[in-house]
Amino acid sequence: MDNRQALGSWLSGPRAAAEEAGVDFGYRGQQLGLPEDGPGSIARPGRRLGALAVDWALCMLIAYGLITHGYGQATGNWALLLLLVLSVLTVGTVGSTPGKRLFGLRVVSVHGGRLSIVRVALRSALVCLAIPALIWDRDGRGLHDRFSGAVQVRI
Repeated sequence: MDNRQALGSWLSGPRAAAEEAGVDFGYRGQQLGLPEDGPGSIARPGRRLGALAVDWALCMLIAYGLITHGYGQATGNWALLLLLVLSVLTVGTVGSTPGKRLFGLRVVSVHGGRLSIVRVALRSALVCLAIPALIWDRDGRGLHDRFSGAVQVRI
């Protein structure tokens, strides 16, 4: 291995270096028994971030227009509270927020079916903390999904 390969493996991360060395990780969701692509497969990060952006924009709009009547620090705080309520109500009942529905995503239990309201509330609270949602496992699930026993799949 020359210096360029060593530097390249450092920049691309340990997974890319391991795959280059011959380790087979499989596809995202294989360990969970989910298909590789199409309906029921693990949602990609771009769709998930897009759905979160739509939900956040909706909550900011509601907080700006109906609660604080202008922009300030309180607007962001109210939007975060609205995001928590929106997530608990919509994921707990229909399995997806408006943003997730727009991007063709749904939150389901790892074992199939719906999440209980307690698991939905835990997941939503961890999403509002942001840090657990930024740490992913090799299946692409954030800590908020792992702790609540959930997985985001394509519809």
